[in-house]
Amino acid sequence: MSAPRTRVQRRPVHGVLLLDKPLGFSSNQALQKAKWLLRAEKAGHTGTLDPLASGVLPLCFGAATKFSQLHLDADKTYDTMVRLGVKTTTGDAEGDVIDTRPVQCTVGEVVEVLDRFMGDITQVPPMHSALKKDGKPLYEYAREGETVEREPRHVTIHDLELLHLQLQGDEPHLRLRVTCSKGTYIRTLGEDIAEALGCGGHLSMLRRVQTGPFDASQCISVEALEALDEAARLERLLPIEALLPGHARVTLGHEDAGRFLSGVRRRGDWPDQPQVAVFGPAHDGQAPVLLGSGHTCAGELIPGRLLSPIEIQHILENSPELTS
Repeated sequence: MSAPRTRVQRRPVHGVLLLDKPLGFSSNQALQKAKWLLRAEKAGHTGTLDPLASGVLPLCFGAATKFSQLHLDADKTYDTMVRLGVKTTTGDAEGDVIDTRPVQCTVGEVVEVLDRFMGDITQVPPMHSALKKDGKPLYEYAREGETVEREPRHVTIHDLELLHLQLQGDEPHLRLRVTCSKGTYIRTLGEDIAEALGCGGHLSMLRRVQTGPFDASQCISVEALEALDEAARLERLLPIEALLPGHARVTLGHEDAGRFLSGVRRRGDWPDQPQVAVFGPAHDGQAPVLLGSGHTCAGELIPGRLLSPIEIQHILENSPELTS
């Protein structure tokens, strides 16, 4: 008879964990693993990475989930490798080979083609994606052998750097670094570039190295997180305001803070700001605590997303005291 499973005692955890998602994990598997290790009650991620992709995956815990949508809009940077001359059913190394062609392009042609994919471009989303049509993910249609009409999408490639190339030999490829807007399919970009070179191709590697203000050097692996004790795991959490880097900062006194948390507009001499991070007063040797976000207009501070009093209490109870 097997031993009964130990039930994990969940607790309120608030903050942002920068995880280096490993290959083979879905974003949700990585999230659930980190959530279990932190014994967190509530968690979410800021956009998916395919199982065949690794790299920066910000995970939001507790009150931080209220601001995860802001981060979905952030620009992303990827390192990727496009295997030239071999097309697959999925556009990556997981799919079956459906076409092989000789690679006959020159370095000059590669540079010219890459230039054409800079700036605003149009992509047709791949069939093997989570994008939904009529309430059903595209990858489910693809598994059934069905191809459906997809609306082209407009995305922006801010930078497309050629890191390395090999045009001869057994495995001709391009190694690229791509900085792009939200909604960009790197798999589709790689396929389209290879098609424009006349040989076709597929993505053989994909790693996200930056998303918004967060880069891979700040991340921790699942293995390293597992090796830490519970207190050290909590110390890896960034404060919620790490998700609000472009927000102007406003700090309120006790009375105004209480009214702001009730959703009441406050008046002050603030300049107009489209995005504001609002903090309450510091006390008991602790840093000012985030109350929520909003915007200022015509001398009014207008509440947006707010933390609850109980969330603020949990954060204050677990915040380290400031040292002079």
